[in-house]
Amino acid sequence: MINGSETAVQVNVESGTLIRVKNDLVALEIDLEKGETACISGNSSEVRGILSAYRWNGREVHTGSYERHYLQEQPAIIQDGFGTGIHLIVLHESSGLPQLEQHLYMYELLPFLLMRSVIVSDMEIKANRMAVIKSQSVSLGGASGPDGFSVLRVPFDNDKWVRYTVENPPLETESYEVTALFQPHSRQGIILGSITHDVWKTGIRVKGEHEGKIDELELYGGATSEMTRDSQPHGYIKGKRIESPLVFLGFYEDYREGLEAYGWANTKMEAPLKWEGGVPLGWNSWSAAMSTLDYELYTSTSDFLRNEVQPSGFQNEDTLYINFDAFWNKLTPDEMKDALNRVRQNGHKPGTYWTPFAFWGSPDQFGSAVEGTNGKYTYGDILLRDSEGEILPDIAGGLAIDPTHPGTLERIDWFTDQCIAEGFEYIKLDFMAHGSLEGQHHHPDLTTGIGAYHYGLSYLADRLSPEKIGRPFFINLSIAPLFPYSFAHSRRISCDVFGKIEDTEYLLNSLTHGWWMNDTLYRFNDPDHTVLYKSFNQEPTTRHEGRSRLTASVISGTVLLLGDDFRHAEAAARAKEWLQNREVMDLARLGKSFVPVEGNLGKQASDVFVLHSGPEAAVYLAVFNFTSAPAHKSVSLERAGLDAEVSYSLTELWEGTRGEAAGELTVELEPAESKIFKLIRKET
Repeated sequence: MINGSETAVQVNVESGTLIRVKNDLVALEIDLEKGETACISGNSSEVRGILSAYRWNGREVHTGSYERHYLQEQPAIIQDGFGTGIHLIVLHESSGLPQLEQHLYMYELLPFLLMRSVIVSDMEIKANRMAVIKSQSVSLGGASGPDGFSVLRVPFDNDKWVRYTVENPPLETESYEVTALFQPHSRQGIILGSITHDVWKTGIRVKGEHEGKIDELELYGGATSEMTRDSQPHGYIKGKRIESPLVFLGFYEDYREGLEAYGWANTKMEAPLKWEGGVPLGWNSWSAAMSTLDYELYTSTSDFLRNEVQPSGFQNEDTLYINFDAFWNKLTPDEMKDALNRVRQNGHKPGTYWTPFAFWGSPDQFGSAVEGTNGKYTYGDILLRDSEGEILPDIAGGLAIDPTHPGTLERIDWFTDQCIAEGFEYIKLDFMAHGSLEGQHHHPDLTTGIGAYHYGLSYLADRLSPEKIGRPFFINLSIAPLFPYSFAHSRRISCDVFGKIEDTEYLLNSLTHGWWMNDTLYRFNDPDHTVLYKSFNQEPTTRHEGRSRLTASVISGTVLLLGDDFRHAEAAARAKEWLQNREVMDLARLGKSFVPVEGNLGKQASDVFVLHSGPEAAVYLAVFNFTSAPAHKSVSLERAGLDAEVSYSLTELWEGTRGEAAGELTVELEPAESKIFKLIRKET
């Protein structure tokens, strides 16, 4: 047994074939006779019969396929970013098979395990699918029956208006990078996911044939599907030692705390990109103009915000970002120079837009020289191809550029040099999923889509680092995979979001299941351009729709960039009225994401979100009506994490109305209306 002063994690070997490892929150059982492991929590949740597996020579090999299983030497005591713990290595050996290692990590006072599989051979081998966890025995808090399980499906990226989805057995689904298995009422949950994102795309496959029961659970590296936008199989990893992703298996009384812990665990493997400044506030051109963007709109917006809105408090650290989106190149060089000067004279910071890994030209432009390469490479050279040399199919009209090609890197040099010289301080990087596609990459050592994407994105982020350019430069990802995260300050949590109430509900579906990325993976969640009145491609919104869209952005984390053409009188009037609300804007400037009260909602969003860490020791509740009819809502304060036995004074921040609530908050909402309540505990 190993415990005491060295570590509180205990390791016991029983009868030579059963090893038990535990801390105060979770236990691991290793069966050396069967080659299986089991993970059990203190709340009766468990995953048993765990095998690790890989695909080799056309068949699946798993730990149970091996003849001999044994513990390698004495478990090692470790100290790292997670704390103090134990590292065990279980070896599996058979004649005719590569050796398989299972690396298991348990830490003091943490309710999760980390696991990795490694294939080892004297000769070079290859694999493009490795399952770290395969189980047919999953139990959640002793639950049974229809309420036993809900399964969160996390999409790989945020393209094509994809939604997070919660499904209940019977089901067969696949989540990407992370999932939560949870009980809707008690919120007890099991969190599984990958915490390394430099080689593999990770999938979590869940199957249940009967209500309340999971029959198959598999967490594996090597996922590709329509959801990952791939037309090619996952790339092979080659060598004498092939490592799976490092994965996380955690048990929580509240699955929401588990997802936040998963986000934190990722940052211990790869640190997030630091941002010392405050929440970016300002404007983005896409919703307001799309392809009609011109000099007059860009400059007049800066003037309007500076003269009409900023004096009322819509700013952060005395500045706003005024950002170009696509079609910024419609301005002439002289117009661009003058526009940037005008913005800076207003005390604002200019932002720009680029798609570094997507090509929008036609086949007759494949012979065009790549910018920054002095004619050495054409676009036909840098496009990503399959193993037969064919260009990959387009996605949303754009062809994938190989992030590892030297011509791509020289193109990045060219564009970033231009951005820096022109004085931009913010960049929106769009259609990034093109860079993560599987294909035949130029760099011989980068054989997977995520490996190539990690390589190209890290190169781009380094070019824009404060150490290289001498000033802060904010990096935002728009349409992008969730991982890797460590090369941007923010990521849009959804696809495009405009101003209608259905747009707000779609955005809040992503917040319902992605709030935890804020200030863990990314410094800020990005709720996209905030439309107060009218998007270029839509009819005007009602006042309640517009204010609900603003409320949704405020509670998201948040990058708060407006999306209107303020030459419309109603857009200007709404901005001047709503953006002077100091208490609402102070919530936006916190940079904190509200947490959903409920999550078992299928494809829909939660309509109630809560923030417990606001100013004045207050708790904030945001309540939405997504329908076209009036709504009466009753919010359980206990369910929202407040004390059900005490009274609270409350203020509705938009209208300033006051009242009291105890046990339950009753809310009347007009069609598409939302309200934000500040609740302060009353002294008895």
